[in-house]
Amino acid sequence: QVQLQESGPGLVKPSQTLSLTCTVSGGSITTNGYWWSWIRQPPGKGLQYMGVISSSGATAYSSSLKSRTSISRDTSKNQFTLQLSSVTPEDTALYYCAGGRDIYADWGQGTQVTVSS
Repeated sequence: QVQLQESGPGLVKPSQTLSLTCTVSGGSITTNGYWWSWIRQPPGKGLQYMGVISSSGATAYSSSLKSRTSISRDTSKNQFTLQLSSVTPEDTALYYCAGGRDIYADWGQGTQVTVSS
């Protein structure tokens, strides 16, 4: 079991880029076969998968968000990062990072991001 912690600004203006970082402890993000993901939950809606980065750095994204989403990593800090560009108020949500032996094995507590001017 690993521990994950999201961090980043809680308020982003429309048209800007949302950037969140997930810090992993209790395990390495480069452990072979491990996966690391971002998921969000808009108010009143269900969980939405956004994308994943593998232990080797390969990425995959939800088709609905692919054009605006980028996931990267900093192996020296054991962190992975989400960037979502051109945000609108519809991107307001509780954002989670998750991962480990599968993309939903362990979860962070989540961080609220509001898109508003």
